[in-house]
Amino acid sequence: MGNNNGLSGRLIGAILIAGIGFLMYFMQVQENPVTGAKQHVSMSPDQEIRLGLQSAPAMTQKMGGEISSTDPHHMEVEKMGTFLVTHTVAKTSPWKFKFHVIADTKTINAFALPGGQIFITMGLLNKLQTEAQLAGVLSHEMGHVIERHASEQMAKSQLGQSLIMAVGVGASDPNHPGYAMDATMIASVVNQMMDLRYSRKDESEADMWGLKLMTQAGYNPKAMIQVMEILKAAGGQGHSVEMFQTHPNPDIRIKDINEYLKQHPPQDGLTDGKNLKDVFG
Repeated sequence: MGNNNGLSGRLIGAILIAGIGFLMYFMQVQENPVTGAKQHVSMSPDQEIRLGLQSAPAMTQKMGGEISSTDPHHMEVEKMGTFLVTHTVAKTSPWKFKFHVIADTKTINAFALPGGQIFITMGLLNKLQTEAQLAGVLSHEMGHVIERHASEQMAKSQLGQSLIMAVGVGASDPNHPGYAMDATMIASVVNQMMDLRYSRKDESEADMWGLKLMTQAGYNPKAMIQVMEILKAAGGQGHSVEMFQTHPNPDIRIKDINEYLKQHPPQDGLTDGKNLKDVFG
């Protein structure tokens, strides 16, 4: 009888925890100020900006530090980023974009924090050949910020943690203490797979934003295909391509980009810009 009462109590507790998690997630709905889409996010744009600013120094330090602001690489990235913001719809967004170059030459990656903090590693920057390619990478990351992907993922993570806790409570058994851990681990893996699936969708959306923004700024969107080919070649050479962990396969992305360009043919007069070797000296 006691065991049955204990089991009933654990199940009720699990249901309450899961229910509160779902309720909080589905009540947190905001309209994206740029796209107009309804999104499940738990932070306002101002909170995203503060979070990004507060997280940027720790993120920079964790990845080996940022190059000097007087370095030609940093100056070019900051110049390009500012140009993209002032010549595209990003200018009308509430987010505050700032561009960083991480000193890591071995890791090939670029990423964005909530609110507009954009990072690119020297490892990736050294692989890029033209200003248009750099515009494509930075525009892609700006797309993540505009779509509020990080905030969406954080809201999903909060929901996932609630479900994991609920599974742990519901599955706990004093007579078999290891069982709860196994169930919790399984739930955690499922939650991670959910995040990965949505992350890949997010990356595709960011690619489309990248094409839009670089085109608005006057750069040839076909340079985005060149970026995909650079990433693909770098992966084949055994480099640490962190972007592969969340980004879809480059071949899939190239196919999607080509499809977008068929539907939105680039106008005349778009440029590939300068060769970055000439810019960096």
